[in-house]
Amino acid sequence: MKTFFASRFVSEEALNEARINYPIKLKYYKIINEEEEKLKFGIQIIKIEYRKEGRKVEKKEREKIESEEQKVEGILKILERNEVTPIELEEILEDIIMDKKIKKSLQNIEN
Repeated sequence: MKTFFASRFVSEEALNEARINYPIKLKYYKIINEEEEKLKFGIQIIKIEYRKEGRKVEKKEREKIESEEQKVEGILKILERNEVTPIELEEILEDIIMDKKIKKSLQNIEN
C-alpha cells in the first residue's frame, strides 16, 4: 500500500538552471508493506513533465528502507525539500543511510 506524502513543482530557478522550459511536478509517497516486520516502510517518487507534446511520467520506488514510520517520513521531508527526482533517489538514499551509519559508529566510539 502507498500513501501520498507531498508534492511540489520544481522551482523556476532550478528549471532555468537546467535550461528546462516546461513545468515539472514531483510527488512523494510512503510505501507501507503490512506483511513485512522489519524494514516495513519504503518510498516512491513520481516525476511528471508537462511538455508541449504531452505529459511524460517517470517513477522510482524503493521498498524496505526503514522499520520506523517517523524515520521514513523524515527522509521523505528531506527528499521533498531538496526536489529529489526519481533518477536521484537511489544515490540520495545511500548517502542518507551511510550518514546514519557513520553517526551511529561515532556514537559507539564516544561511549
